[in-house]
Amino acid sequence: MVVLNTIIFTEEEPITRKGTLMTDHPKVKDYMTTDVNTVSPEDNVRDVIKLIRKTGHDGFPVVRENRVIGYISAADMLEKGFDEKVSGIMSRDMLVADTDMDMSDVARVIFRSGKSKLPVVDSNEHLRGIITNTDVIRSHIERTSPQKVWTLKKTLEAIHNIHADVIRESVNINELIPTQPKVYADELDGRIYELKKGLAEPIVVIKKPHKLILVDGHHRVIAAKKLGIKSMDAYVIPLGDEVHLGMEKTAASAGLHTLSDIKILDYAKHPLIEVTKRLKKNDENGLSDIGQ
Repeated sequence: MVVLNTIIFTEEEPITRKGTLMTDHPKVKDYMTTDVNTVSPEDNVRDVIKLIRKTGHDGFPVVRENRVIGYISAADMLEKGFDEKVSGIMSRDMLVADTDMDMSDVARVIFRSGKSKLPVVDSNEHLRGIITNTDVIRSHIERTSPQKVWTLKKTLEAIHNIHADVIRESVNINELIPTQPKVYADELDGRIYELKKGLAEPIVVIKKPHKLILVDGHHRVIAAKKLGIKSMDAYVIPLGDEVHLGMEKTAASAGLHTLSDIKILDYAKHPLIEVTKRLKKNDENGLSDIGQ
């Protein structure tokens, strides 16, 4: 398959991601971590404890010649001697994931099994990565699905009586004009993690002559700016100056001209946190919002 830097799509063609077919169903390979801490069956309990302290993880795949043969967790080592070998106490009956599994299927397995992470293996049981319950949650938050992009395209076409294309290309984030006045500091942490792992979804941009309008992905863009990233992968919809956008006018009236105009709200001021704190305070005081 030839991968192009810029691709124009018709309605009959699925949007691609990094040169591969992309659907509304995210796959394990899109969200798994490939840099995995592992242990050898010849390691002992002392070695594993050192790795737990170093990484903060509570369990590791046991690998021999890149083939997963078991899994060892902190619970497996309870009441075991420091010198006992991993091979003698590891779990051999384990759950694993495949790179092409839907994230929704992984979520079901993790929920029903009570596991927090699954090794990802290929058909030869070779380790390819690891997928965690955090990855499952992340796969459902702020996803830019093809359906979202096509909905925007169709809306623009219907309102302005035009035909619009969708282009996949890289954009300079310093040229973006935001349409969202604020982002939350707590969400930025998640976006920074995604970018460091190379897992962030493309942003959505409307491109007009000498103007790039950011429609979706404000947290991702601000996170990229904090990391010193200059450009990002984007779904771009090119339009002419004759198309007057309401979001463009609203952004201008709100004083949004560059990314620096976006306010970063502290975690403690997140609306959900404020509501949670208020409910907790009311509960502690014997009050309730019910009936008030």
